[in-house]
Amino acid sequence: MAASAGPAAPRTKTKRKRFVPQRVKVPRAADPLLGVLGWGVQHQINELSQVPLPVMLLPDDFKANSKIKVNNHLFNRRNLPSHFKFKEYCPQVFRNLRERFGIDDQDYQVSLTRSPPHYEGEGSDRRFLTSYDRTLVIKEISSEDVADVHSLLSHYHQYVVKCHGVTLLPQFLGMYRLSVDSEETYMLVMRNVFSHRLAVHRKYDLKGSLVSREASDKEKGKELPTLKDVDFLHMSQKVYVDEGQKGDFMEKLKRDVEFLVQLKIMDYSLLLGIHDVLRAEQEEDEDLREEEEEGEDVVAVGSYGTSPEGIGGYLNSYKPLGPGEFDPYVDVYAIKSAEGGPQPEVYFMGLIDILTQYDAKKKAAHAAKTVKHGAGAEISTVHPEQYAKRFLDFVTNIFA
Repeated sequence: MAASAGPAAPRTKTKRKRFVPQRVKVPRAADPLLGVLGWGVQHQINELSQVPLPVMLLPDDFKANSKIKVNNHLFNRRNLPSHFKFKEYCPQVFRNLRERFGIDDQDYQVSLTRSPPHYEGEGSDRRFLTSYDRTLVIKEISSEDVADVHSLLSHYHQYVVKCHGVTLLPQFLGMYRLSVDSEETYMLVMRNVFSHRLAVHRKYDLKGSLVSREASDKEKGKELPTLKDVDFLHMSQKVYVDEGQKGDFMEKLKRDVEFLVQLKIMDYSLLLGIHDVLRAEQEEDEDLREEEEEGEDVVAVGSYGTSPEGIGGYLNSYKPLGPGEFDPYVDVYAIKSAEGGPQPEVYFMGLIDILTQYDAKKKAAHAAKTVKHGAGAEISTVHPEQYAKRFLDFVTNIFA
């Protein structure tokens, strides 16, 4: 993660992560997979930039892929394995989606390749990575998930066109297959629901079901646990936004959920992150005091003075943001708390996990849970229409 300002910088260990731009062709990644991801994305974006934008996408674009096999990369053996393959699925479709979501390809490339992405949290699920500037999330998925994305992609693209990219659905930005040592890894890149610069102090994964929807004691012991529906109710948590913002949010959510019902999709969640503005100010003051005592100079991503490149950097580089402030073009899922709320907060709310269709597996699970909990019980495996109604009812009530 740490990057030096140039080749002459001394190799000193510091407690703080320093996000300073460096000119590298391939990021130095301890994990060969991350080296291959960086190389592949860089290569693909460069290749795409040579291809004119199609006037319109054709059915074949939704089946297309671009593959490259690399043998013995002598110039970069320290950073890359000697043999690997990289495949991008539906390059023109994802290029079009990035454009519709307001993400420039060069910024996308920089965010993914300037420094290797990092796995989220200590000892956590190693299937989630965050780009070094925290604007993108990379999820390791299964080959079945790849097939699910393919079957969804045409409908998803049409929907994104129809709503002009204004949606709470995950923003799918790229899908890749990496082959290293005869092992295949599939990766899906999405925009981060949370902010690249405002820390999240509490987070919830909400499905609208109360059966088995409480965080485990092990999860609660983490620094930032993912809490669930039962925890939300027990903690009397509420989201304080004004009526206009609540109306806009619920309108988007209902439209998105209707789209998911049409595709018989269920088991999705609302991911809710809460940034406590006063706590963040206190933490920043403490950090500054520590840095002054230790004599460190720290440059934070997306704040004044960083390189004007990458998804999070280019606007903030000339417009420093104050406490609790965000750039709505970058933090697209963010909503500020209402003036009259108990304390100033920023909420990040987006839909996640939209790849589960109501198939035979779900039907079997539903039958088993109905036997166990009774026909009227709040269980998570129900029909897509029931799931949507219960989900919307729950989310409507999270607001104060």
